[in-house]
Amino acid sequence: MGNHFEFYFEVLHVPKHSSPQEIRTAYRALVKKWHPDKHPPSSRPEAEAKFKAISEAYKVIIDQQDNRAMVGAESPRHRSQELQRPRRTSPIRTKPPSVERKLGCTLEELCRGCKKDVKFTRDIVTSNGLIVGKEETQTIWIKPGWKKGTKITFEGKGDERPGCFPADIVFVISEKEHPIFKRVGNDLVLKAEVPLVNALTGWSFSFRLPTGEKMNCSFQDEIIYPEYEKVIEGQGMPSAHEKGVRGNLRIKFHIVFPKQLSVEQRSSIMELLKGGT
Repeated sequence: MGNHFEFYFEVLHVPKHSSPQEIRTAYRALVKKWHPDKHPPSSRPEAEAKFKAISEAYKVIIDQQDNRAMVGAESPRHRSQELQRPRRTSPIRTKPPSVERKLGCTLEELCRGCKKDVKFTRDIVTSNGLIVGKEETQTIWIKPGWKKGTKITFEGKGDERPGCFPADIVFVISEKEHPIFKRVGNDLVLKAEVPLVNALTGWSFSFRLPTGEKMNCSFQDEIIYPEYEKVIEGQGMPSAHEKGVRGNLRIKFHIVFPKQLSVEQRSSIMELLKGGT
């Protein structure tokens, strides 16, 4: 079975020349660890794929060892006769490249986490060798803080081809454009336009964070100047790897200058500037 047979030993984390007892011991420990019922919904797809791979590896190795034991038990005469006849060897089964599909998520979904039931069509090989399309559904649990490019792999759930192992299917997270926020790492950047008069005299505005929480910002004692940036710590995206850790919210201001000013507005601005000198 070539190199692919050695791969099954790697799946069970045992040396190639392990005894049947050693293989059974390793198999029992791994199926206990990766049984899907012992995993939360967020890691259950990975556990199901591992459990399936471990079961397949154990079956192939044990079947191969049983076949070798049967050959060893045959009489010398039978073996010598068999060596004089040409033997048909099974072709080595290869595995096609993984199939990748995009999984679009909103900033709110990546911030809060969510459940997505993804439908897709894959090729399968029927019992009579025909290739037909089959619709499948997989449940993906989006973890808070996941980023663009995060990959979720389902082993053996991709396209099938005759004489090959089923390909894996990989869903790649893509982030949909948000009308207000831009994500930079775990920080959120908000660009806000403020009229010149309000930039000088004070300004308040409100908006909703991707968490759904409403935030009010007031700038009464601060002068908002061109390229001014306000950083609010801990109001960005959650970290996917550190529980309770969040990025920052960065508010960048764009000052809108009026096309014209009334006499009263000019006088008010002049008075304001005189007061600041």
